[in-house]
Amino acid sequence: MTDREYNKYVESKASPSPIWKDLCWAFVVGGAICAAGQGLSDLYQSLGASKEDAGTWVSITLILLAALLTGLGVFDDLAKRAGAGTLVPITGFSNAMASPALEFKSEGLVLGTGAKLFTVAGPVLVYGISASILYGIALCVAGLFAR
Repeated sequence: MTDREYNKYVESKASPSPIWKDLCWAFVVGGAICAAGQGLSDLYQSLGASKEDAGTWVSITLILLAALLTGLGVFDDLAKRAGAGTLVPITGFSNAMASPALEFKSEGLVLGTGAKLFTVAGPVLVYGISASILYGIALCVAGLFAR
């Protein structure tokens, strides 16, 4: 079978994606997560937290809720429908961390859960640390020329 024949075969079997429906779901769910975050921020500030501390508590709460919903199997069902609406906010990272941990827990805490957590977190940490070092070097160089 040639590449052209294969592509034609795949196109005949694939159903078209409802792009506008998917976009609307992503927008609504992502917006709802952001609105919930703003509501939590307002709640924490009304309880006496500073704006900065409230933002920290909102992040912690959203990460905890997403991990809990992942463990209960609810997050995956929501993500199938909402797509990027659940994956782009911080809840997506929480899900990406919790899913492998749950999937490989039968292999043990170190070789299962621990190893799989770092398959996701490792690249994120390396990129974040590397970017912060490069940013710091750039600021130092800019500071030398500003004098």
